[in-house]
This record gives sequence, C-alpha cells and structure tokens, in this order.
Amino acid sequence: MAENLKNTRNIGVMAHIDAGKTTTTERMLYYTGKTHRIGEVHDGAATMDWMVQEQERGITITSAATTTYWKYRNEDIKINIIDTPGHVDFTVEVERSLRILDGAVAVFCAVGGVEPQSETVWRQADKYKVPRIAFINKMDRVGADFYDVVNQIKTKLNATPIPLQIPIGVEDSFTGVVDLIENKAIVWHDDKDLGTKYEYEEVPADMVEQVTEWREKLVESIAEYDDDLLERFFDDPESITFDDLDAVIRKATIDQAIVPVMCGSAFKNKGIQRLLDAIVAFLPSPIDIGGVTGIHPHTNKEIHRNADVKEPLSCLAFKIATDPFVGRLAFLRVYSGAINAGSHVLNVRTNKKVRITRLYQMHANKQNPMDRIEAGDICAAVGFKDLRTGDSLCDIKNPILLEPMTFPNPVIGVAIEPKTQLDVDKLGIALNKLSEEDPTFIVNTDPDSGQTVIHGMGELHLEILIDRLRREFNVECSQGQPQVAYREAITTSVEHREVFKKQSGGRGKFANIIVRVSPVDEGEKGLQFVNEVKGGNIPKEFIPSVEKGFLNAMANGPLGGYPMDSLKVVLLDGSYHPVDSDALSFEIAGRQAFRHATAKAKPILLEPIMNAEVVTPEEYMGSVISDFNKRRGQIEGMEEKAGSRIVKAKVPLAEKFGYVTVLRTLTSGRATSTMEFSHYEEVPGNIAEKVLSNK
Repeated sequence: MAENLKNTRNIGVMAHIDAGKTTTTERMLYYTGKTHRIGEVHDGAATMDWMVQEQERGITITSAATTTYWKYRNEDIKINIIDTPGHVDFTVEVERSLRILDGAVAVFCAVGGVEPQSETVWRQADKYKVPRIAFINKMDRVGADFYDVVNQIKTKLNATPIPLQIPIGVEDSFTGVVDLIENKAIVWHDDKDLGTKYEYEEVPADMVEQVTEWREKLVESIAEYDDDLLERFFDDPESITFDDLDAVIRKATIDQAIVPVMCGSAFKNKGIQRLLDAIVAFLPSPIDIGGVTGIHPHTNKEIHRNADVKEPLSCLAFKIATDPFVGRLAFLRVYSGAINAGSHVLNVRTNKKVRITRLYQMHANKQNPMDRIEAGDICAAVGFKDLRTGDSLCDIKNPILLEPMTFPNPVIGVAIEPKTQLDVDKLGIALNKLSEEDPTFIVNTDPDSGQTVIHGMGELHLEILIDRLRREFNVECSQGQPQVAYREAITTSVEHREVFKKQSGGRGKFANIIVRVSPVDEGEKGLQFVNEVKGGNIPKEFIPSVEKGFLNAMANGPLGGYPMDSLKVVLLDGSYHPVDSDALSFEIAGRQAFRHATAKAKPILLEPIMNAEVVTPEEYMGSVISDFNKRRGQIEGMEEKAGSRIVKAKVPLAEKFGYVTVLRTLTSGRATSTMEFSHYEEVPGNIAEKVLSNK
C-alpha cells in the first residue's frame, strides 16, 4: 500500500547530553500509542536506550530508529523518529543521522540553555541544511529560564528563534503554555494521567499584556517572510487567521529562515502533544525536501531523483548494526523508487549486485518484517556481506552515487590483548564487527610491538567498546594506557633522487625518480601528487605506482612512525630500464623516496588539541584555571551562566587523560566538563623528544 508521502516525517531528536532527549522521545512514543507504558531513562527502562551500557549510564550511545503514527487534523501522519546521542564521543551517530533526516527537534535544557554539544549538533544540522524546531525542556526545574534560552539560541547559534508558545509559570508553578498562534492557554491539571489530558482556557489575566507583545513579535517576524501577510498585518492584524500563520511558519521553517520554539517538561508529561503537532505542521515531508541529487558513477553527470515511488530506486546506508538474532542490519533511507524483500540492488561502491533477503521497519531494537519499503521511508535490511556506512544502493540499470558521508579521524588509541588464547580468534571477529558499525572506530596492529591498538573519539567511546567486547562477544581483554593519536608533518621543501636497483639473477628491478616533497598547498588535504615528467622519461603506466608508493608510505612518518595526513609530491624526472623496470619497482622507489626525503624536510610531531569547557561554581574557578595552566592549556574565555562560571580552553589531549576524576576532586564533584577535538598543532620540542623516546 503506497502511503501518502505528504503525511510522512523523518525526524531526529538532537541535543546536548542530559537535555532530556531520550525522555522527550519516550513521551512521543507513549502519546502516539507506540508504547503502553513510559520507559524512564533514570530507571534504566527507556525503550530507545536498549543497549545495556545505555541503560546503566543513562546516556544514548547508538541512534535508535522507530516508526510511529500521530493523528493531526483527522489525518494519520507517519513519523520515523531517530533518537541521537548527545555525548561528543558519539558524534558520528549524530552526523550520519542528520545526513538522512528531513527535519529535527533540537532539545534544550531550560536551565543549561545552549551547551557545547548543542552547538556541535547545530553546526552538523547546518551542514546538511536540516530544518529544525526547538523544544525547551525541563521548564519545571529550579533555575529554568525560557526567555534566556531563546536569547542564547539567537546569540550562540546565529539562528532566528520564534516562540510559538510562552510558559505559564516556571519551576514548581509551571502548569502549561500559551499558544501564541491560537491565542489560547493550554493547561495540564493532573500529573496522574501522564499528561494525556489538557484543557484549552483563556489566557491568564496577568499574562494578557505579555502574550499580546509576544504574539505581535510572532506575527511581525512571520509577516516579514510573506509580503501579502505583511500588508494585512499593517491594514487589519485581526484578519490574520490560524491557517495563514501556520502556512507561512511552515514555509519559513523549511527554508531554515526561522526556528519555531516550543516548551514543556517531558519528564512531567507537559507539552509533548503540542510538540508532535508542531513536527507535523512545520517540519518537511520527503516531498518538501525535493528528492536527492547524486552523480552517475561512470559518466560523472549529475542526476536528480524525486521522492517518488515511480522513479528508479536510490537509497543510502546510513548505519550498520549487529543484531544478535538477525545478524548484520543495514539502516537505509530510501530516497526514490521502492525496495522489495528478496530483490537485487546495486552497491555503487563495490559495483556488485546484492540480494536483500529481508526488510524490517524498526522500533528501537525490535523489527517488524516488511515486504516492501517505498520512497521517503527509513528501514533496516538484512543480506549484505560487504556494506559500509555511507554506501549508495540503487536500481541495477540506473546507477546513482549519492554524496558519501565524511567522518572525523579518531584522536585516541588503547592497546588491547585477549586474556586467553581462546579469545584471540573471537577478538578479531568482534573488532571487525564493531568497526563495520562505527566508522570512527579503527583497529590496527602496531608494527613495532605487534599489539592490537583500537582508536576512537575519546576515553568514553573506547570504554564502551571494550565493555561491548566483554558483554556482546564474550571476549575478555586487558588494556594498556590510553595513547594519543599523534601525526607527523614536514615544514620545508626538499628535492630528492631515489634509485632502486636489485639484481638477483635473471630479470632485475630498476626505478629512478627525482621528486620534490613539500607541505601541501592551502586548502588541500591528503596526498597532493603532481606529475611534471616530460618526454616519456618514465612511461605513463608507472606514474600511478610512484603515487601509490608515497600514499602507502604516509601511514608511517619518518620521526616516530606516526601517520602523515598531508603531503605534496611533485614528480620532476627520472628514468627506467626497458627490461628491468616494472610497476612494483616504481612503487618501492616511491616508498623509499618518502622515507629519505621527508627525513630531510624538517619533520615535526603534531598532537590533537581539544576544545574544553568546564562549568564550575565560582569558588572553584581559580583551581580549575590553574589546573588548565599546568596542562599546557590556553584559556580562551570565561562566562557567567545561572550562577556558575564557564571556563573555555584549548588543551592538548595528552594532558587530559583522567581529567574527569581530577576535576571531581578539585571541585568536590560540583563541576562538569565537555571536550571535543579542535585541530592538530606542533608538539613543543622537549615534549616531542619525550614522546619519541617512549615510542
């Protein structure tokens, strides 16, 4: 049965850690009838936080997907909800969810306001041009300030927040909201019925003036977006109806010109039904988004596919998960056409046909089998052997390559080894499965020590992964101290001649190349390879082998064997032997030239620098700052918020291990900290010597 795409919403719930994202999602599922009891995060019973580690820690680690229905104006609206993590270590989960969503609900804590991770997820949503609604949660908490949070959304996120509601009361006396569009109060009288019943009332007498002021601001802001409405606003403001406002707010939200703001208390069951109405009313359907653009993998021509079941199939694998019962699940966003269980599709990256054995609609970690999923929908599929996050799947006769996802490089590593011989094979299989699921989790073997080293986005990220090895895969591991993911770079330009000769009876090996290595040009990344060989001194077919040699060699820099992220190589000249030269000779020459040339090009060691933010009571601020100074930190600024001080600093990751415990001691457990990767910077000479001598 083809569903009306106008009545589908693909939305994500995003926020800073502890803003109440999962609680908000749980309430949505309860009111839409998807669950019959409310799962609480603090009881470890949240439906969407289904991993053991999520329930124990009260945080979301994987983005869970679920499908539910909400009745709006007598129509059933299908809502696919993705609940994303708020912790910076799991930023990849947010990134890949936003890539495939049509709209998002940004949840803010009424006390904490716009916190560091709120800014990160907001930037990610900007990158993928995702329209948003803001929901200011925890209005019942001490210190809640709706108007301050609205102001922070404006100043910190450079957005245009437009409140569609204002709160009635605050903290303990928060009882409801005034709907500025309908000019009515909505009041929840009883907590016992879990917020299912609310009543429309007249605006409280003491709020009439305030409501008039905010309603005028709303109509004025919206009218600016629509000339016809603006004229009517000046001529006869009373003539502007509920439907007029609704239509223009929807248009402005989808164009990302405004961010409608709602408020409530998810934990106290207030405000969620109106949030669901707003999701349907103002966030786009797949049709509003207008399909997807990709390129033809063979001709590189741009192709556009509309969100229409009649168009050829195109979909994106945005997440791989391992399920104990059905095996590898690939989460897919279907942009056009339809996908059928048992059918064959093309994986554009591998250029191979793959059979989809089963399709599911997801509810957290439970699956409902489906025969067919159509354009505009989100589903999970089983049957893929070689599938990675970001792969494009499409109709075999009509290939299309969708824009792939980019993921940050991991900044921290830990050496692990299995405790028993029996665990050795199990460990390899488990690590393989985990790295398929998570593109920011990388496993490699240290060439010097032969140890297995796992790399991730932070201490918590690796801690959770090691915990999953133990529980899901029954592999007990010993782990070493955390290691920083250093990088190497060169600082000057060097010309070098490399001659590779080998004679071992019969046919030998020969390659001669002259190269210039230097730092990359501005704006370039990776290996920037330029061929300037004239007159066929090196045959064309051997040139890519030189490039390949350099590319492979960049994994081990000249100083301590750390990777080199970027390098410019100009192949100036060379020569070959008509019998002894082959592709492998030139590849080896490239590898050796890298080692010898970069060693002469004044190589330096780079370390990851983190953006750190600490929220602390004023009396501990001095201790926090002096501790940052000891850690080679640079204080970037200080702010005051809700009676606390916020200290922002840039600190080398190497100095931040175990920081949470130290901060707890310094501030009697009253401060909180967040940290995210900023950039790479040169390690000071004396510290670089120490790092390299310990290598």
